[in-house]
Amino acid sequence: MWVSLFPVGSGRPDRPPGLYGAAFVDYQEGGVLAYRELLVARLVRDGRVPRVRVTDIWVDSETSRAGGRSLWALPKEMADLRLSERTQGPATWASGDAGLGGVPLATARLTGVRSPAPRTPLRFSVSQRREDGTSVLARVSGSARSLPCLGSWDFAADGPLGWLRGRRPLLSLRLDGLRMRFGD
Repeated sequence: MWVSLFPVGSGRPDRPPGLYGAAFVDYQEGGVLAYRELLVARLVRDGRVPRVRVTDIWVDSETSRAGGRSLWALPKEMADLRLSERTQGPATWASGDAGLGGVPLATARLTGVRSPAPRTPLRFSVSQRREDGTSVLARVSGSARSLPCLGSWDFAADGPLGWLRGRRPLLSLRLDGLRMRFGD
């Protein structure tokens, strides 16, 4: 997973101000499903408890799309997704591209350093709302080696993520060796 955090000070009614994360993820063989995704999520509060709300998400697997929608109310849509990584010496580069029917949606270019890092635990909850207004809470747990990286994103001006266009990441991370359980 390659993720960048974007502070958004002024939003639209459907995009309130807050801290948003954009990520390209490559779920590889060995898990429940193998697929790629582009997601945008926002940090929200449920009373005093911080949670994550996925606002936008695209996948390249119909099975992932159907399961995410029915189980956890994730607004998954289909897209053409490419994520490639290459390593040379101590450096790692990743590029992610997402498109809808040949129309660009977002691209990311990220550069990190390969270095030893401890595997740290991840624990948070994703809070979503179904169309009927009911809430769905999914607990997420796992671990990864979190390493800072440099991230550069471009969001298509007239696409669904155009509201992020021109924003610079506050922080970018490579979650190396991500292991995650969604919906425990």
